[in-house]
Amino acid sequence: MIIGIDIGSTTTKAVSIENERITRKIKTKAVDAVTSATGALGKLLLENDIRIAEIERIMTTGVGATQIKGDLFDIQTRKVDEMTAIGIGGMYLAGKDNIVIMNIGTGSAIIEAKKDKISHIGGSGVGGGAILGLAKKMLSTSNFNDIMALAERGDIKQVDLLLEDIMDANLGFLNKEATASNFGKMLDSAKNEDVALGILNMVYQVIGMLSVFAAQSRGLNSVVVTGNGSANPIGKRILKAITDIYKISFEYPEDAVYTTAIGAGLG
Repeated sequence: MIIGIDIGSTTTKAVSIENERITRKIKTKAVDAVTSATGALGKLLLENDIRIAEIERIMTTGVGATQIKGDLFDIQTRKVDEMTAIGIGGMYLAGKDNIVIMNIGTGSAIIEAKKDKISHIGGSGVGGGAILGLAKKMLSTSNFNDIMALAERGDIKQVDLLLEDIMDANLGFLNKEATASNFGKMLDSAKNEDVALGILNMVYQVIGMLSVFAAQSRGLNSVVVTGNGSANPIGKRILKAITDIYKISFEYPEDAVYTTAIGAGLG
C-alpha cells in the first residue's frame, strides 16, 4: 500500500493506493505541515483499520511537503513536485494522457500533462483564497458555506456591468448578457447576496478564461478541472457559460478534489 499526502495551505488530503487503485481518501485541517501530515495519516489509518506495517511508502506533495524532514513513523517517505503530482493525478482520473488541467485551490495552477512530459503553463493568484479574503472584507464573513448560501440568492446584474448596459446589440460572438466589467456597476441597491455572487463570478470567470487560452494554445477543446474549487456548484455554472461562448468544455473527474494526493501516491 502507498499513501499519498497533499499538504496544502488550508487543507491536507490523503489517499491510500493499492495496485494503482484508490482505496481510501480523507481530508483534514491543521495549523502546521507536520501536524497536518501526521494527522491526515493517523486519521486515514484509524478510520479504515489500516496497520502501519501494511504501508510500503508515503509520498508527500504540496506547499507543506518541504517541512517534512526524514521519514514519517519510520516509513520510507518521499516528496513529489506539486505540479508533477497534479499532472499525474489529472491524467489518471481523466483517463487521458494529453490534457490541460486547471487546478483550483487557494490559487489556481494550469498544467499541461502528457504521457512523457508534465509542464507548468502558469496560473493565477485568483482562487479560493481570493473568495474568502474578499468576502471577509466585503461581507464580514470568511465562512465558505455562508458565502455560497448568499451567492445562491444573488443577482449579478446588481454588481457587474454587462454588455447590455452599454450596447444595444451583441458584440461579435458575445451576447448582451456577457460581462463587460466585474463589479463595474455596483448599484446602491446591491445586497450582500449580490456581492457574494459577484465575487464568485469574478474568480471563476478569470479561471475560466485562463483555461480557455491555455487549451486553445495547445490545440485542445477541453480542460480537466481539479482541486477543491472543482466541486463548487456555482463555479461550475459560471464555467458552463464560458463553454457556451468559447466551445471549450470543462471536465470534472470523480475524486478531482484529491487529484494532487493521488498524483503524489502514483508518482
